[in-house]
Parts: sequence; C-alpha cells; structure tokens
Amino acid sequence: MDPRDVEYEPVSVKAVLAEMKDTAELLIDLSYSAVLHRSTDIAEEVLELEDRMDVLQLQARMSLLMAARTPDDAEALAPVLGVVGAAEKISDAAGDIAKIVLEDIGLPDAMRAALPEAVETVVRGTVAADSAYAGETLAAVNMETETGVRVIAIRRQGDWITNPDHETTLEAGDVVLLRGLEEGIATVYETATGTAYEPPEISESTIEDLERAVDSIVLMKNMSELAVDLAYGAVLFDSEGVAEEVAELEAEVDALESRFEAWTLRAASRVEDPISLRGLMHLAGATEVISDAALEISEGVLRGMDTHPVVAAAVEESDEIIVRLTVGAGSPLANATLGDKMVRTETGMRVIAVRRPDGGEWVVSPGPATKLTPGDVIIAKGTRAAAEQLSELAGEPQDYHD
Repeated sequence: MDPRDVEYEPVSVKAVLAEMKDTAELLIDLSYSAVLHRSTDIAEEVLELEDRMDVLQLQARMSLLMAARTPDDAEALAPVLGVVGAAEKISDAAGDIAKIVLEDIGLPDAMRAALPEAVETVVRGTVAADSAYAGETLAAVNMETETGVRVIAIRRQGDWITNPDHETTLEAGDVVLLRGLEEGIATVYETATGTAYEPPEISESTIEDLERAVDSIVLMKNMSELAVDLAYGAVLFDSEGVAEEVAELEAEVDALESRFEAWTLRAASRVEDPISLRGLMHLAGATEVISDAALEISEGVLRGMDTHPVVAAAVEESDEIIVRLTVGAGSPLANATLGDKMVRTETGMRVIAVRRPDGGEWVVSPGPATKLTPGDVIIAKGTRAAAEQLSELAGEPQDYHD
C-alpha cells in the first residue's frame, strides 16, 4: 500500500505497535543479511517491509492524535509517539543498509568475513509445491526443535505474516525468511525450496586498519541491537536502570563510530580501490541511527514519565517477547553459568541482561561464562514456548510487569 493512500480508520494501537516492533527487529536482521549474502532479493524484501512500516506509523500517529483530548492525554501519549518514531527510524536505517546492495555502493570482503560472527544466518526461499513443508503447520514440521532454524516471517501473495506461530500453515508459493545456524539452514532451505543452499563466499583482509574498522562496525551493530532489546525491556518493566544502560550503549556506539571513521580513513590510503569503502561508511551511519532510535524508545522512562499501558501490552504481544525472571535459590540456574546450563541452546532464549540481587549492578549482554546467583534478575528475549522453558529453569513464574 502506498503511504499516501492511507486514510484514518479505527485500529488497535496495541496491535499496530506490536507489528511495528516485530517489523523493526526483522528489518535489522534482513538488512545485515542482505549485505552478508550480497542478496538483492533480501534487500528488496527490506524495502517492501520499509513501505509497510510507513503505513503502520501513519496509522499509529493518526490513532494517537484522535485519542489525545486533554493535556493529561497528551502527556501520557507523548512517549508512545516517541516509540512510533523510533521504530520508523530503525526502518529507515535498515532501508539505507539494504541500498548498499541494491545500489552496489561497495563493501570490502573483510566486512562479509566478520558479519557471520555477528549474526545468525537469515535466508529467503520460496516453498516448493512438492516440499515436505507445504500444507503443514510449523508445529507439525517441528522445524525449530529439530534443526534450530526458525521461520521469522512469511510473505504470502503480497501480505506479510511477521509473527508466525506453531499453528501457522506453510503453503506452496510462500516466501519464507529463515534464521538459524548455517548447518540447520542448509537442511531446511533444501527441504523448503528443493534446491541446495549456497553459503556466501568470504575472504579475510590483510590491512590492519581495515580489520580494526570492520571490528568496530560489528561491535557497533551488536551494541545497537542490544540497545533496542534493552529499550523495549525498559519500557515494558518501567525500569530506569535498564534505560540508563541503553543510554550508556548509545554513547559507546557514538564513540565507536568516531574510531571507525579514523581507521577507515587510514585504510583508504592502502586499499586498491578506496571507493569500495563507501559501503562501510553507509553501514556505520545507519547502525548509529539504530542506537539513537533505541535511546528514543527508552527516553520516556529516563525522564520519569510513566509507561503507557498500550506500549507494555504491545511488547507482550509481539513475536519475540521479553521476560523478567528471578533465579530461585533451589533452581538449576543458581550458582551455575549460562554456558553450564546451555540456556541459549536448550531453551532458545537470549539473556540480554542480568541484575545482581538487591538492586545491584547490571551485567549487560552476559556470555556463557556469566555466573548466576540466587536472587539475580534475568531479562531475556525469545518465543513464548522458550520463555516457559527458561521460567522452569529459573524456578520462578514469568514476570511481564513491575
């Protein structure tokens, strides 16, 4: 739909915000995957979704304007408009990343060598008529459990399904977006499409300054994505502590961009074709915009403004939910590391932050070596089924609100 054709109609703001969150996160995945695979197909899907986001943000803004009838309404809804605008910024940044591929701006192979370490593989394929998946629900094919690959979105006759669940049926002709490790991707892609999966070819750089620039941009990407996750968590749990971590991450991304620019300029004198570095500059700029957008999402919390219930409800209903759990004294997680219990592998949940007991310090982006203790508060992201598994491990019921 052309955004210029959108007219006001009553819509559920909660549903629109949930779809905007899902779409923004999907766009980040797809845009970097388009760069990694030099895939014009995936890049074009990004622009299609960017157009969809334009429509969603207009619908959300019109509904919010209609709802603001008093100064108190305006004060309560102002942070919601901030969340809408931030999701739109993420969408625009993802579109800019996709254009690196579509406009052949140029990107050194060193970038593609580094990205596989930073992202799970995302591929696009069309379900063949004779595929074993055609006509089956996601629950029936049990794809995620058996292969570790997840269908993150489906485009069917021009319409998007951005939150497919176990009841969603795959149909012949569906364009599916798959995310997971390459071993599983190869199996699922061939089963779905009937053709073999061909991983991207990569090569290493021998220019030290260029390697440093690439390392910086990969770190910027990881920090920006984490900032977005934490920002939604800050809004959901009305947590000023989490919002402050978002602000710290945004400041670090700014500092990394400055160092990235210096290393890229030094590398320009040593590469055969300096024009090939233009794509790196575009990628860094778009990544920095994503971190800025994360800060905008959490700005209301930082300013002491109460989170509007519609935003928390939208985050709850989105594709990948965010949960907060407390590690029980007798739980399997108590006094064990995340790696010991293989939390990511066994449950599919990604722990994005841990707060030590009694309002202690935050551990942002914990790794396999991070040890959990009784009373630790975990903020994690994943599917509802995965959240239930993690809840059982933690020995505490899931918590969506303060």
